[in-house]
Amino acid sequence: MFTAPPSRRTLLRGALGLGTAAALTACGGGSTTARTSGDVTLSLWTHDPGYEAFFRKGIPEADRLTDFRYHLDVTRAGPADLVTKLLAQAVAGRGTPDTIGFEIGSFPRMLRGDIAPRLLRDLTPDLAAVPGLKDDLLPARLAPFGKDGKVYALDSDTPMVVYYYRDDLFTRWKLPKSTETWEEFAELGTRVHQDHGASLCVVSTAGSDAGQIVQSFQMLLYQRGGAFFDAEQNLVLDSPEAEETLRFLCDGLRTGFVIDISDYYGAAMQAALKSGKVVGLPMAIWYKNYGLIANVPEQKGRWRVRALPRFTKGGGVTAALGGTGFGVVKDKANTVAATDFLLKTWLTHDGQVRRFTETGYLPTRRSVYADPGLNATTDDFCGGQHLFRLYRSLLPDVPAFHQSPDQSILFDVLAGNLLRAYRGDATPRQALKQTAADYRDQAGR
Repeated sequence: MFTAPPSRRTLLRGALGLGTAAALTACGGGSTTARTSGDVTLSLWTHDPGYEAFFRKGIPEADRLTDFRYHLDVTRAGPADLVTKLLAQAVAGRGTPDTIGFEIGSFPRMLRGDIAPRLLRDLTPDLAAVPGLKDDLLPARLAPFGKDGKVYALDSDTPMVVYYYRDDLFTRWKLPKSTETWEEFAELGTRVHQDHGASLCVVSTAGSDAGQIVQSFQMLLYQRGGAFFDAEQNLVLDSPEAEETLRFLCDGLRTGFVIDISDYYGAAMQAALKSGKVVGLPMAIWYKNYGLIANVPEQKGRWRVRALPRFTKGGGVTAALGGTGFGVVKDKANTVAATDFLLKTWLTHDGQVRRFTETGYLPTRRSVYADPGLNATTDDFCGGQHLFRLYRSLLPDVPAFHQSPDQSILFDVLAGNLLRAYRGDATPRQALKQTAADYRDQAGR
């Protein structure tokens, strides 16, 4: 019996759901004669105007270091929308970009089946072709955008988690500015809350934003040595490290050491920062620009940054949170040009220095942390601190972050169970066991 082939619309619908890999397979793939020199206009998709500005400013250097003369055609949209559009255009067989920035939380959709290898150039051979480059790149920042030993996007940052605190209030209240362990720090935080009505740690309880809820827990979990997934995409959340971390936060909420805020960026956080209800918190390095300076610019000079206290039972002094990886769509006329452009703007020493000075994003190459200019920079918002020197000292402790195509399912079920634990409706152990059960039921794993 003859069966009509699926229509393009049917394939497109499949690509927007769990059938993406099958839809792409049905569409097949092909190759186009690659441009190897001359004028080229690259289609670049990004969610952040800062990245657009960085790449535009890097065009003269890319022109000098490659055989191309570059022009950019930039499209901006939300992180999730960019991935949805990429998959839709790939199934339609036209309109894909030459290079695209994947916000770290949106990239897991590319890990389902063979979507990433079917659509994106494996950059591993390109990295290996530059002497010393692959070994210089931080493995921890290749892991979120890799699969099966191949690299499909290059991260924008090494977004270390640090501890921000109000130096002026710590001085006025005669608080120690260097506490060795989280356990000691929690005791200090209990007294601070009793004496001053202030908190030294924050968790997000934004019911509509599972990502923010999860991040509060994720930062300390990874610092403690736990994880969500291993390198094979297996769930490893239900662990002693996770239970210890969650109990630590729950206990802190009860003593006032930890305060719950609806989100890290909105009116509630701004009010808590302005009123002195929040005088310290763990967060990624980019929070200085997007959370503190954005909300309390008048507090310039009052904030300082230090390494996280350690957990008594193990772990490091930092974690990583966030990132955006830029990848190249394969088998297009501009694929070679886009790859060269990325390597000669994103990964050169000068490019990585410029990225930090212009955007605040840390280098992803080890060698750049020895740059004299970066180590000499001071930060006015943080009272003239040499922040880059601190970041360099934390580098050995940055953990890898492995992702799964079912990560969004985990975030949804974990967020709800974290809130149950924070409210006291479930013990940390119960919340984690329920999360694992719910995830495996919904993900079929």
